[in-house]
Amino acid sequence: MRRLFPPPSDPTDTEARTWSLDELADAYAYPGEAGAAGPPATASPRPTAWLRANMVASLDGAAYHDGRSQPLSSDADMRIFGVLRGLADAIVVGAQTVRQEGYRPAKVREAFAARRAAAGQPPAPAIAVVSASLDLDFSLPLFTAPRTPTLVLTGAGAPAERVAAAEAAGAVVVRAGQGARVDPGLVKGALAERGLTRLLTEGGPTLLGQFVAAGALDELCLSVAPLLASGEAARVVNGPALTVPERFSIASVMEEDGFLFTRYRRS
Repeated sequence: MRRLFPPPSDPTDTEARTWSLDELADAYAYPGEAGAAGPPATASPRPTAWLRANMVASLDGAAYHDGRSQPLSSDADMRIFGVLRGLADAIVVGAQTVRQEGYRPAKVREAFAARRAAAGQPPAPAIAVVSASLDLDFSLPLFTAPRTPTLVLTGAGAPAERVAAAEAAGAVVVRAGQGARVDPGLVKGALAERGLTRLLTEGGPTLLGQFVAAGALDELCLSVAPLLASGEAARVVNGPALTVPERFSIASVMEEDGFLFTRYRRS
């Protein structure tokens, strides 16, 4: 892997090499933390959250191939995927993505144990599933056997029997909306109230589109695969058009084996 932007502080450090997990963790640190680029976090009487998205896309903009994102990925993309999970308090994901991708509980990774302990985090991030209907299989390990309890984000009007089923399986139900559906603009606040402020969303594209429409996305980590997929796959953000496109600023670009690993933050 080699850094393209910002230029390395050591002008001789321009050759491709394998980055350690610690180096990648520093490169992707949340604002205000060691190694982070950009302004430090500001003090606030209430907890605030930072929501970053991690997505992969083909050269022609497909977010998946044959229904899954894995065919567009690479070893380097999966290393970064693991690092971003290792830094997060919670991983926010849509119910459809849970069903399609076969989500399991986040793993405890020894490489991040000291970093997470120093930050006051549990050994593994929580998975937070966004669902209005709670049409989920609560017998899956994601709900019955996580190291950190899985959260289910839903609206105040969610079906009572499904809420009971989620809680019986061991999930923690979090309300983030007054009606039946989740209000994407309330998700960060609902999780921050539980002390979960380092947030990562892995989509899918529909959920990410909802966060973008609500003005809730702070950062996009986009892996661009040197692949053409064609077909009718959605883009990484699939939602209603914004009245005015929102401007993000580039934070970093890295490259390995033709894959570009870009990071953009809200301007």
